[in-house]
Amino acid sequence: MAAETERPRTEEPDDDAGPYTRWVRRSIENPRRTYRAMFYVVTIFFLVTTLFPIYWLLVVALTPEGALSNIGLLPNGFNPGAFVEVFQVLPFHVYMFNSFVIALSTTVVVLVLASLAGYVFGRINFPGRGPLMLVILAISFFPPAGFIIPLFQLFTGNVEIFGVSSPMLFNTPFAIMLPAGALYMPLSIFILTTFYGQIPDGLEDAARVEGATRFGALFRVIVPLSAPGVATAGVLTFIYVYNEFFFSFLMTNGEAGNWSPIVWGILGYQTQYTALYNLMAASSIIGLLPVAILVVIAQEKIISGLTSGALKE
Repeated sequence: MAAETERPRTEEPDDDAGPYTRWVRRSIENPRRTYRAMFYVVTIFFLVTTLFPIYWLLVVALTPEGALSNIGLLPNGFNPGAFVEVFQVLPFHVYMFNSFVIALSTTVVVLVLASLAGYVFGRINFPGRGPLMLVILAISFFPPAGFIIPLFQLFTGNVEIFGVSSPMLFNTPFAIMLPAGALYMPLSIFILTTFYGQIPDGLEDAARVEGATRFGALFRVIVPLSAPGVATAGVLTFIYVYNEFFFSFLMTNGEAGNWSPIVWGILGYQTQYTALYNLMAASSIIGLLPVAILVVIAQEKIISGLTSGALKE
């Protein structure tokens, strides 16, 4: 019986297939090429959507005031003096200082309180710990508009409890620090709880044997070992409070001497009859510099905190 010979299998030529079919075949044959192409597409999309608004602010800032009506992708002129005029028209540096002080103070208070709460949730077992954490996280999802009326009455001294009026906090940093810190503290508690729960119990026990209290072990052992998580919570809190608009706009009257933050400084270039859009754009870019510098300095800690915090060793 004669042996049957196998005929070579012939593949369909790519010329007869459509472009989509050819792309699918090449993707199957070389998946790394596909992954690389997808990475480039996502990266370009991310850069365009995030950096284009900043580029547009720069274009508007460099365009002279009289040439803003016919502006394109390039500045219609060149006026770098707008970045100097920003400080001449308004005391914009005072608004920046107010925002920086308010954001820094709020960050310190949030980190201290969140560290205490994170230690309790991360290292102490007690009944109802899980549901209580969910309740705390739910607070961060409340809309700020739901608190504005009672908080405005509270901070303007219109609330009386047992005959004692509430303190006058309007036009003070506390009118921004208290609500903004309360709304962002749940996320900081969650981040620090995740990190504090990963510290081995033996390290804390060794500190306790040496005579340290729970507070001493927390701030001398656990917090230094959880530096990426603390840095992440601190940077995110600072950025949130520094960029906060709702309470910053409603709890101050816009005067630089009354602790009005940077949002009032940017809006100050727009009056009832005029709007200096080039100065508003220039002030927005200047206001971004502290946040950009902070992110560049702490980017390693932030990346480490956002990645290692999700792992349980």
